[in-house]
Amino acid sequence: MRRLHALALLALPALAAPAAHAAQGGVEVCDLPPRFGVEATAKAIVRIACDEHRLWTRPFIETDGRVAWLGVTEAERVALADDYTPAWQRVAKYWRESGTLSSMGSAAGAASCLYPGATREAASDCRAFIVDNPWSAAFVSWVMMRAPLPEFLRSPRHMDYIARAWRNPELSPYLYMDPFAGQPAPGDLLCFLRADDQGRGTAGLQSGLSGSAPLPAYSHCDIVVAANVGGDRTLYLVGGNVLNTVMMRKLPLDASGRLLPGPLQAAAEDALRGDRGVAGRPVATGARAAAPAAAAPVATAGTSAASALASDEVVPAACRPGNPSACSFNRRDWVALLKLKPQAQLRGGFPVTPPAPFRPTPAGAGTPPMPAPAQGVATPPAGSSTPAPAPRPATTPPASPPRPAMPSPAQEPAPPPAGASPATTPTGD
Repeated sequence: MRRLHALALLALPALAAPAAHAAQGGVEVCDLPPRFGVEATAKAIVRIACDEHRLWTRPFIETDGRVAWLGVTEAERVALADDYTPAWQRVAKYWRESGTLSSMGSAAGAASCLYPGATREAASDCRAFIVDNPWSAAFVSWVMMRAPLPEFLRSPRHMDYIARAWRNPELSPYLYMDPFAGQPAPGDLLCFLRADDQGRGTAGLQSGLSGSAPLPAYSHCDIVVAANVGGDRTLYLVGGNVLNTVMMRKLPLDASGRLLPGPLQAAAEDALRGDRGVAGRPVATGARAAAPAAAAPVATAGTSAASALASDEVVPAACRPGNPSACSFNRRDWVALLKLKPQAQLRGGFPVTPPAPFRPTPAGAGTPPMPAPAQGVATPPAGSSTPAPAPRPATTPPASPPRPAMPSPAQEPAPPPAGASPATTPTGD
């Protein structure tokens, strides 16, 4: 009996190991229920971001910064996971419904995205606009609009809501924190500087936000959907326009749940920059190499420079087969953690499930309007047999001559006061 008992004890680890492996490798964080303590608005943000990630066939970047899976991308006609929506039309939807498209009116093709399927020419123009313009901030704005998240500053530029969290935290649903000092949680935003602004670091961003230096022009933010699930020391982010899709990114955490600076910070310029070139930009030679990077003009929407920066993920210039350590898509200039405020501090109460529009419909919308106490309401259309809404008795004479707009042509008029002409005709007939 003891021998059988010992054999059973020896078999337990062998049985537990495959189960643990299956639990680790077979469960998607977006399919898990929210952990205890995650509040309603954070749950809504995570749910919407995860739904979009599923729709884009769940592409992801591993913790070592390598792309493990890349499915459908922004400009394709291929349908997403719903087998119906073309990828490029989904991106156009982010632009339209987030309200960020109106501020891009001067960009070529933006107007065509208002009605992308109207004509073949409009569809082509809209697809060109999607390819040429970063849409990651439009994606974040769309998610926040759908949650909804009160007071979130929807914008085609991440820096707008980063700046509000820094400068006017009382007007923002987020609080600014150092990305390596805070503990990211579901519903938060994690942001980095990119392109020409990469390498300025947290101190450079704060100098720009305080006005002592130019404000960075190029940035990107991802949405935190899970952190340290089952003690795996991994942060899970979902972002739009990451390698031209809605991508999940996995980042390593330390034992306290904070980001590990070593493998993530872009301050190690030797890995991200070539011998003379800036990450993501061609290596300059001759007189161009001597020009300081700060002297480069800031690109604006619609310019060729902005088009070259349309993707929020640019392969570093030093990335090549002989230098694979420079090829990590997680090694970025992480500069800001925007912490979602507690539910009690968010204006507008709890989100509606399923998500409601950003501006909820007032109570009673869709029902006939009630008359105003002092002014009355508009009369029914001419020829209508429906009496005007009132509690006003039809047989009670008014204290003064009736206003022309009040009587209904379908009603028998009240007896006129003494001296008034019985042939008076109400306006609106």
